[in-house]
Formats: sequence, C-alpha cells, structure tokens
Amino acid sequence: MAHQAGGQRPAPRLVAAGCEAQAYLQDYATLLEAVPFPSLVVDHRWNVVMVNGAFETLFRGVRPHPTAMPGDNFLRFVLFHPDAGDVLGEHEAAWCLPMLAHLRTALERYGHDHELQAIRRDVAQDPIMEAAYRQGLPHWIHAVGEAATQLDGAVRLLLHPDPRRGPTECRIVDETTRTLEEIGCTRLTMVLRDARRPAPAARRPRRPRGTGAHLTVVPAPED
Repeated sequence: MAHQAGGQRPAPRLVAAGCEAQAYLQDYATLLEAVPFPSLVVDHRWNVVMVNGAFETLFRGVRPHPTAMPGDNFLRFVLFHPDAGDVLGEHEAAWCLPMLAHLRTALERYGHDHELQAIRRDVAQDPIMEAAYRQGLPHWIHAVGEAATQLDGAVRLLLHPDPRRGPTECRIVDETTRTLEEIGCTRLTMVLRDARRPAPAARRPRRPRGTGAHLTVVPAPED
C-alpha cells in the first residue's frame, strides 16, 4: 500500500517495471496520498500496485483473507471476499457482474496469464458464479449494453465505515496517465458524492471467514 504508519512509504509493487518506472511510481505514490478520495493503481491482473490512505480507510473493517484482500488484488476482493458486500453496495449487480466482464476481457487479451487463469479456475469452482460468467453475463451485457461494463464514469454505491458518510454514491474516474499506461497500470479513483442515499433496509449477514462472497443469483434470461 502507498502509506504505512510512521511515514514510511514502501516502493510500489510492480516487479516488471524498470528503475525509471519504479522512480516514477514512487513519486506517484506521494501524489496519490494527497488525493482525498479512495484511489488505487492496478496492473492488468488487477494486482494492486499502490493505494492511498482514503482507500485504506474505506476498507479498514475488512477481515483478513488469504487471497482476496482489497490491497492485494481488487478483482479477487470483489468476487471472493466474504466482506466485499459490506463496503461495495449493491454488490452483485453493481460490482460483481462488471468485474466478471473485466475478467473476461482480460482473459481475451492475456489468455495465457497464469494469475488470470487462476482467478478463472476459482470462478469455475462456484456453480452460481460459473453460471453467471457463462450464461448470466452475456444476457446482462445484452440487456444493459457494453458501456455498463466500463468502470470509468460509473456511479456506484459505497457503504462507508465513517458514520458521517454511511451509504454514499461515488463516481469512478479513470485517471490513468500515459506513463502508467505504458507500464501496464490503471488508476481508478472513487469520487465520493456529498448527497447520501437512503440506508439499505438491512445489511446481509456476514459470511463465515473462509467462505467466498460469491453471487447468490444469476440474472434470468428474458423471453
């Protein structure tokens, strides 16, 4: 992560980057920390290269998980962490399905990537999520349009742990610079809105640790 207690700032995690790219990322981490909204930089596998303090605050209540922490791989977090729906409002429709679409796109472009293939295998191990990937996702894209799979400009609901915010809409903004793009990274910022939405009627119960935060429903095809 981009920030640690005591003012220590570790080098961003991007093994393939050269010395100049690492230096750029080191300075970029300082810039990222100055942003008041949750922001993260990921590679093409959705491995997290760096985040800022606002991102850490948003996900501070997330329990430890061996493979799906939000600061490690954001795609895995959305799909598999049992606490994802405690922070990401309207979790299945607004977050899981778009991220499954991004997984599909990444696999089309980087089909032999071992990490992406491992995520795909984990999806296949859950029958409902596999059905969503194979049958539900194409139907959903046909119904809402390909543009709905894009994160840039999308408005999503967050359940912020700060009680002064609570349920808060955010607009996701792609702030990828040319240099970030050249080294295979993407920056996404969740711009929090001041207007608060009504609180959900009830939060879903937390799933036991070690279970996946998998989809519970698949959009049914229309006649």
